[in-house]
Amino acid sequence: MLKGFRDFIMRGNVIDLAVAFVVGVAFTAVVTAIVEGIFNPLIATLFNAESLAKSMVVELPGGAKLSFGLVLAAIITFLLVAAVVYFVFVMPINKMKETQERRRKAGLPAGADAVPATELDLLTEIRDLLASRQSEDPRQTP
Repeated sequence: MLKGFRDFIMRGNVIDLAVAFVVGVAFTAVVTAIVEGIFNPLIATLFNAESLAKSMVVELPGGAKLSFGLVLAAIITFLLVAAVVYFVFVMPINKMKETQERRRKAGLPAGADAVPATELDLLTEIRDLLASRQSEDPRQTP
């Protein structure tokens, strides 16, 4: 039972997940600072309120309060966080991947301007070399 648990913990996926979680927490602090420090004050200025979350409150009979401003602020914060993540991280990474793929398909020569080969490219090349060797001398075993 403990051996199975140890094997599970020592898998690369668990370590990668832990690293991703730690980086994600740090990244959340950066995005939250951008949204709360820049975007929320701009939005509060547009609505002429000190805080969007504290505005648009409807008081019901019996003292209950509905805070539409709080819900609206949460929705806007979510959309702003998603926009920051997309435009600052996802879009540039996608552009970089597209550029690398175009260069790889164009067959650029190896050098400073060429895209580095991936592990899959190298393994495919090794497989092809071994296959060509075997076809030259069928007695050889890979």
